[in-house]
Amino acid sequence: MQQIKTALCSFGMSGRVFHAPFIHKHPGFELYAVVERTKNLAAEKYPYIKTFRSVQEMLADETIELVIVNTPINTHYQFAKLALLAGKHVVVEKAFTTTVAEAAELIALAEKQNKKLSVYQNRRWDSDFKTVKKIVQQNLLGNIVEAEIHFDRYNENLSPKLHKEIPGPGAGIIPDLCPHLIDQALQLFGMPLAVFADAANLRPASKVEDYVEMILFYKNLRVRLKAGYLVREILPAYIINGSKGSFIKPRADVQEADLQNEKDVSSPDWGTEPVTAKGLLHTEIEGKIIREYVDSEKGNYMDFYDGMYAAIRNGKPLPVTAQEGLNVISIIEAAFKSIEKKKLYSI
Repeated sequence: MQQIKTALCSFGMSGRVFHAPFIHKHPGFELYAVVERTKNLAAEKYPYIKTFRSVQEMLADETIELVIVNTPINTHYQFAKLALLAGKHVVVEKAFTTTVAEAAELIALAEKQNKKLSVYQNRRWDSDFKTVKKIVQQNLLGNIVEAEIHFDRYNENLSPKLHKEIPGPGAGIIPDLCPHLIDQALQLFGMPLAVFADAANLRPASKVEDYVEMILFYKNLRVRLKAGYLVREILPAYIINGSKGSFIKPRADVQEADLQNEKDVSSPDWGTEPVTAKGLLHTEIEGKIIREYVDSEKGNYMDFYDGMYAAIRNGKPLPVTAQEGLNVISIIEAAFKSIEKKKLYSI
């Protein structure tokens, strides 16, 4: 297996938790380099890693094949463009960019450079979403007529990451959490016809939106997406209603917590939810009403990197395409317009 020399553009939570452990363990990748302006945190954990003090310095290394752009959202376009121009394959953290125009330019540049460009929508490989997707794909609920997806947290305090809390491109809950919700909705139901959205600053010190609700309009379906930071009693993350029945599932994926606790990503029980987090299926199958709890699928973010290796080395489809990343940004742009004008916006 020919390894892919891979570099991280930063070693904050994203690099330390969501990327480095999988790149380090995957036999197809070499965790080769990282950008840290003043510290050497990555080298403390991965002594073999090469540390650069700027993205530009790192991109000058011709041996690097893949660059992970995991810097603040408002820098994604700049650094992804520099990496593509330097002849690297690129993975960009969510949200892909701050505008559709930026996303479209990067897609065109990747095609011109003949390089792979993907977006790290890792929540596709959450155990809870994989379970919901299986239920929907098996048509156990009949025609889906209504769905609700939540990403709720409780934290009155502002994030120490100032780029998330200071008003400007890429700040606030919409670019931070909504890409997960939107991408999951699009994976389940495709692109909507229109969007209506509402947002507010509900924490006393917040200067950016920390509550949002979107409604995605389809011909015979409505999908509600909600996220907030002042939800102490967490509601079900997925409520799917169809012509035959319903499926209700809590958000219970354990991967982020296990990564924070430095659990080995190659553990046999990786991505296994607690049995108490099973989803409730209440539906009609072959004329019989059933109401039962369904075993959850196992989550695994390593599947994203399996897909990236297959795409780069074997020409297989990307695990997440840049166009899919652009589609998410198009929903976000429409949502911001809807919030501003207080009206429904077509996609």
